[in-house]
Amino acid sequence: MGTRRKSRELCLQMLFQWDMGKQEPEHVRKTFWAGRVEVDEATRGFANDLFQSAIDRHAEIDELIKNHAQHWRMERMAAVDRNLLRASVAEFLAYRQTPRPVIINEALEIARKYSSPESVQFINGVLDSVGKELGQNPLAANKRE
Repeated sequence: MGTRRKSRELCLQMLFQWDMGKQEPEHVRKTFWAGRVEVDEATRGFANDLFQSAIDRHAEIDELIKNHAQHWRMERMAAVDRNLLRASVAEFLAYRQTPRPVIINEALEIARKYSSPESVQFINGVLDSVGKELGQNPLAANKRE
């Protein structure tokens, strides 16, 4: 597994802990990494950056997801799906140079590993729709560009 894929999975796990435990992001980061000394610095760095991007812009990200997940409220989505969508949309916003199809494909591979088979189509549809909107909205550009 590549460094980026591993980072995306770790970010998903941190977001899941944050979402389900209602903990402060710094507490999540501290407890999450405490038992993971084997993770190299590049993997850890990208995971932390994605997590922080998702946290910093979570209201905007959740709004985008809600607008594109027709007939689904955030609280009714499976927790894994909800947080995988958050991580992926955060990557859309924070890493504009990464092609959207790559981000979507990575999300689908992670969904196949951690979620249900039905979730793959749902996640694909939501991310494709969000990606198209962001591609047309120059105000959604990242601060890092």
